[in-house]
Amino acid sequence: MNMNSSLLQPASVAVIGASDNPNKVGGRPIHYMTKFGFTGEVFPVNPARTEIQGRRAYPTLDSIGRVPDAAIIAVAGDDAVRAVKECADAGIANAVVMASGFAETGDEGRAAQQRMVEYANARGMRIIGPNAQGIANFSNGAVLNFSTMFMEVEPEDGPIAIVSQSGAASVMPYALLREMGLGVRYLCATGNDADMDVPELTRAIAADPAIKLILVYIESLVRPEMLAEAAEIARSRGAGIVLLKGGSSQKGAAAAASHTGAMIGHDGALDAFLARCGIWRANSLQEMVTAAPLYLRDAKCGERRTVVLSHSGAVGVMSADAAEQVGLPLAELAAQTRERLRDALPGFATPSNPLDLTAALMGNDGMFPRVLDILAQEEQADMLMVGIPVAGPGYDVPALAKATAEFAREYSKPVALSAPQQSVRQAFQAHGIPVFRTESDAVKALHQYATHQAMMDGRPEVHRQAEAPDIRIPGGAGTLGEAESLSLLRQAGIPVISHAVCADENEAEAAFLNFDRPVVVKGCAADVPHKSEHGLVHLNLKTSQDVRRAARACLGAFEAMGCRGGKVLVAPMVRGVHELMLGVSIDPVFGPVVMLGEGGTLVEVRRDVISLLAPFSADEVLEGLQRLRIAPLFDGYRDRPALDLAAFADAAVKLGDFACRYRERIRSIDINPVMVLARGEGVLAVDAVVELDEENKHE
Repeated sequence: MNMNSSLLQPASVAVIGASDNPNKVGGRPIHYMTKFGFTGEVFPVNPARTEIQGRRAYPTLDSIGRVPDAAIIAVAGDDAVRAVKECADAGIANAVVMASGFAETGDEGRAAQQRMVEYANARGMRIIGPNAQGIANFSNGAVLNFSTMFMEVEPEDGPIAIVSQSGAASVMPYALLREMGLGVRYLCATGNDADMDVPELTRAIAADPAIKLILVYIESLVRPEMLAEAAEIARSRGAGIVLLKGGSSQKGAAAAASHTGAMIGHDGALDAFLARCGIWRANSLQEMVTAAPLYLRDAKCGERRTVVLSHSGAVGVMSADAAEQVGLPLAELAAQTRERLRDALPGFATPSNPLDLTAALMGNDGMFPRVLDILAQEEQADMLMVGIPVAGPGYDVPALAKATAEFAREYSKPVALSAPQQSVRQAFQAHGIPVFRTESDAVKALHQYATHQAMMDGRPEVHRQAEAPDIRIPGGAGTLGEAESLSLLRQAGIPVISHAVCADENEAEAAFLNFDRPVVVKGCAADVPHKSEHGLVHLNLKTSQDVRRAARACLGAFEAMGCRGGKVLVAPMVRGVHELMLGVSIDPVFGPVVMLGEGGTLVEVRRDVISLLAPFSADEVLEGLQRLRIAPLFDGYRDRPALDLAAFADAAVKLGDFACRYRERIRSIDINPVMVLARGEGVLAVDAVVELDEENKHE
């Protein structure tokens, strides 16, 4: 059932439980709609009063004599349930249920909530809440919301929307945005999300062409596909979505034997989902709002290369440090640009980036616009950060602000100002320039905005379909031994190491004689998936005697652990240029998630990994690899050759396709290490653990 558009654009609103006191839940929305210019009709419903806040009051919903577009239910407990039924029976399209005492209280409350929603939906009514602070549209004054914040912080219509599961987490960013001088059109706090939830409201708001930025706060996500639709609608017209998730990570996909599942968890799966949708994930409330002014200007970021311009060398140095920390590239100025800057600057100034205008900026009104004109012709100057650490008599701040605004407008480049003085920020803000207190904040905001734009622009228009071969999956649930795991992966098209599974030391010696030397001997048992922790890995064995001794040691270790059926696996030693890893976890909300990154025994310590939602393309893998901390090693270093990342990407794609096709049976997969050879020589999976779920587990 789709959301009725009259929720955000109601022509009439009934308030059940209306109060004459504007400081009560049932009185505040009436006060707000009166104060903020709602031109529709408001029908207070309260059998104890004939007039409320200067408006006629009605004893019952039926006595209104017409059907309002929306209702606010500001009564508690059983009265709220009865009010919902009355509204649904009357044919009201939407109701904001502010009452608490439902799913947040436990199973009994959850069941009552579900019955209430089912009753409403069966009669065509949608519910926001229960336990909802409510919604607000400040473009038309339809404030169906009881927050006290709007009494303290005056609203103003603007190109930003806030959609939140939490009331507090909706008004905190609102207050910060208003402090920044930015207007907010929609503010929605959905509470229990029992019916109309955050994704659905986000999708509806994304269709408003006036909205350029949507801030979303969630603590859980049940309908990711609807949030993906919202992101696509927003992206299609250049609007961005920034999301903050509260609450601890849910280990929905973790399993005892799987390092991958434990490392991805629900949080890593959410990261992968948001990246695919082009949604920026904020790590804090501050990050949620800091870059907001940049989203409102429709400026193009190019390759993100930034010029830092200040009359303080220290600001330039600190800006360069901040840029390196977040990965924002500084522009390399062309020789011709440096020569022109040399003519424009004082003789003691150095025409390099960061660009120090020195104290000569004071009293020299023509230098700043001239420098901007020169930078406008520099091909690498994609973005500009202006730092003014101090300004007073002698500094024509309004002229600096005007020149900066003209530069930003004429060349459509992102520009940010950092200045600790409020008067300086106000002068630039008056010209529409995004302002920040510190150079670190300005750099982080530019980085977020530019990276987010690249993320949205780089999304594949059509996601590829999984293509996996027919594979016979063993019956039953549990952890497979290494040999069985490698066999499944080979059938999926992933290159795996040649190996032999042996029952005793004689078979191990025979296998040794058939392989290139040296070899590795490993204990192989489904009950012991992590072999190195139990001394079951013996490397670099060059003689038959070494192999026999290692096989005896492995079988003896199994016997000491009480592990029946243990065998040994013999394989040639392979030394790749670098060890990477691949893993799969099946998230209950997002589906198959593939983790890739640095491998080896310290994978959980270093945690240099990224996650992708399957299926994905090889290009997505290659782009993800460049986000790893070890990415500088991939093209070779010192005497090391470049890695065969194309072969690794192909293996990752096939693993993702395999996980998609057999997601009902797979619980998790660890492939660690994947030996990556020199470019053109391929990759080899040398160790693997596959965990299976029961057949027909969802029936």
